[in-house]
Amino acid sequence: MKKKQKRWKKFLKSLRLYWIMLFVLVILGAAVFFMLREQLLRNMQEQGLSLARSYASEERNNLTIYETIMNFGTQTVENWNEQGWSREDIETWLKVYFERFQVVVGEDVVDPYAVVDGEIVAANPWEGDASYDVNATEWYQKAVEAEGDVIFTNVYEDAISERQVITIAQKCQNSDVILAFDVFPENFQIQGGGLELMKSASFFLCDGNGSIIYMQTDFDQDREVIQEYVTGLLEDIREGRVDEYDFSVEDLNGETRNVYYAEMSNGWYSIVTVPYEEILGSLYHLFRIFIVILVIVILAVGIIFWRDFRISVRMGYINETVQILGNVYYALYRIDYEEQTYTMIKGSSYVKERLPERGSYEELVRVAGEVIEEKAYQEFVESFSAENIRKLVTKQIRGFGGDFLRLFDGEYRWVNASVLFDKSLKSGEALLCFREVQQEKQQQLQERSLLEAALENSRRSEKTKHAFFNNMSHDMRTPLNAIVGLTDLALEHTGEPERVEDYLHKISRSSHQLLELVNDILEMSRMEQGKVILNSQQFDLKKSLEECTEPFRIQAERESKHFLTEYAIRDTVVLGDPFRITQIINNLLSNALKFTDAGDTISVRLSQLQEKEYAQYQIVVQDTGIGMSEEFLTKLFEPYARETRFSTRQINGTGLGMPIVKNLVTQMSGQIHVESKLGEGTSFVITVPLMPVEEKLPGKEPEPESAVEFSLEGKHILLVEDNVINMEIAEEILSENGLIIDQAWNGEEAVEKFAASKPYGYDAILMDMKMPKMDGCEAARHIRAMARPDAGKVPIIAVTANAFTEDIAESTAAGMNAHISKPIDFKLLCRTLEDLIGRSE
Repeated sequence: MKKKQKRWKKFLKSLRLYWIMLFVLVILGAAVFFMLREQLLRNMQEQGLSLARSYASEERNNLTIYETIMNFGTQTVENWNEQGWSREDIETWLKVYFERFQVVVGEDVVDPYAVVDGEIVAANPWEGDASYDVNATEWYQKAVEAEGDVIFTNVYEDAISERQVITIAQKCQNSDVILAFDVFPENFQIQGGGLELMKSASFFLCDGNGSIIYMQTDFDQDREVIQEYVTGLLEDIREGRVDEYDFSVEDLNGETRNVYYAEMSNGWYSIVTVPYEEILGSLYHLFRIFIVILVIVILAVGIIFWRDFRISVRMGYINETVQILGNVYYALYRIDYEEQTYTMIKGSSYVKERLPERGSYEELVRVAGEVIEEKAYQEFVESFSAENIRKLVTKQIRGFGGDFLRLFDGEYRWVNASVLFDKSLKSGEALLCFREVQQEKQQQLQERSLLEAALENSRRSEKTKHAFFNNMSHDMRTPLNAIVGLTDLALEHTGEPERVEDYLHKISRSSHQLLELVNDILEMSRMEQGKVILNSQQFDLKKSLEECTEPFRIQAERESKHFLTEYAIRDTVVLGDPFRITQIINNLLSNALKFTDAGDTISVRLSQLQEKEYAQYQIVVQDTGIGMSEEFLTKLFEPYARETRFSTRQINGTGLGMPIVKNLVTQMSGQIHVESKLGEGTSFVITVPLMPVEEKLPGKEPEPESAVEFSLEGKHILLVEDNVINMEIAEEILSENGLIIDQAWNGEEAVEKFAASKPYGYDAILMDMKMPKMDGCEAARHIRAMARPDAGKVPIIAVTANAFTEDIAESTAAGMNAHISKPIDFKLLCRTLEDLIGRSE
């Protein structure tokens, strides 16, 4: 009887402990729920704010397009105003500017106009323009007050179209001319797809008064109702209530929503609202499941508890511990840190072979430490000593541990050792647990390494690109300043031919310098996009280098520098890309001349290293100039990099020449090596594989001595060009060479004029590529397809700014005979015309 009463008391005591643990579990569950709720709301706040800022940034970028076009317009008006243009001249230019502007942005997207001497000049004139009091308008007053800055109005109803508009305006700083664009809000669009990831989320773009400019929402109420709702949101924003992470409002459908916003620099607001259910719906669902499971567990455990309380204390002791931790840890020890003993619940094979089930804890630490990485052993002993465990428990630290490398069958792998403490354990006891974390640790280390590398790359890229844009701005403005200034000087001294001629020579040099900068930038951009294609063909390598180096030899003689060339090759005719090889040599020699002084030596040496199917050709470009520092040599081939040690030497260029050379050599399966010392000079060694070709290059048959020299005098040319200035330049220069010119302003007109001409009426066609109505390639295909005897024979030359390899391939595929890049080398154009017309005749 006493034994039964003792067991009953023990059961009641255990049951009481069970209810206490259950109560703690409910409290922890509730605490976790509210913690998760807060975390979800805070995470959603960060995501919502990021999305609102993203949309605000996108709209800012869209508005920047208008600002850029407007800045161009006002700057042009100011320049012409300074040159003494009359009002009629400015109005005429404005109308052309408006027409081209509307072509760029699209019809009915904006309504551009200007105020000249207090009167409106509009792209779409209105009968009331003359009587309209422009001085009383908000946008006019704001533009005047802004003193040259671009201004934005809030949404208002246009007096002319009675449509909702937003006016963007800017006043010229040195005149009273004001340009303005009326932008219709219905044309604002958001391209980002962030809202698609959030069911029922809404986006509103509104002006400073809260008027809706653009919205993306599932609400089906009238716009006036939605406007009232958004006005209320804006009031909450300005009162600061929306800044709280758990702030919510009731929407038009009675749903609770969280609100996030971003204020734009022009006073507009980007507002995103997300339904509460979207944020916390899954949490509430999980919490309901948790309650159901908790009830089931309470019932189940209550039934099982009566049955299991008779199980022996020893078996319950072991089973309870193994049930909690057995599936996670490969080794479990119950530690009595007061007695400094251990009980092995689950041990590793290494420990079980050396230690009994119970024993001295100090011995356990020693044996476990035998397979721990040597440099981590002392830290392990100190961290998991009985004294340190006692301190941890005293401080109520329920979990303590760390990661280290442990030896498993001759291989070190990451493991985690943890000390776990809970009030359910007997006083003076704790759990020592070991589990393998190799995969998680490797992933963690890899992710950390990737993040560090990404951060470093991002910083480096940002730094180099910032330097590039600074350099590019300076280097492009330098020749532009020379071109503009010298042009003004030439106009002022038209009566002094010698001075004007000198100005024009300098303008030409600056123009070619600017063209070189632009070509480098475009070439690097194409390389980064993987669009550079090698065009392999048969050519004479030695002859190509001789032609390439000759201009540099002349420049070196002019600058009192020594220029040497040496050729040691057997097979001169090879298969490769002569244009790209020439591009490499041009870059290297340009730098060599740039960084040498009078008296220095520049040399080019070409040699053939081996004579197999693919011979190795070596090109060495060497100079005795200023050289480079060791620090800069490591960054020589990085885009945008420049040697900045010599501040007294003017360095022109984008910093892209060497990356372009490196990229081209790599694409040719070659190698490039550089050696340089400050004050001693630089040596570039390029090695590329090229296939020697035995047969001779195809060429023209030598003309007989009695051949008559060919002349372009009286030849009839169809000139196709959509740019007025380019048309004027080409017509005048070609006419000076005796050519008769017919004009066509687009591809469609060119096709019509050729079709209307007599057979063989045109000796050649000069075709621009990009034109309205029909481009040059399409026009060439139409001409070649005509059923007339000269359609397939008339020479067609592409004259275009599209100067890359694929552009040449496209024009060739369209049936064109040659390709001349803009800016046009008219000497080359005339030689090409002589060659093609002479051949056709």
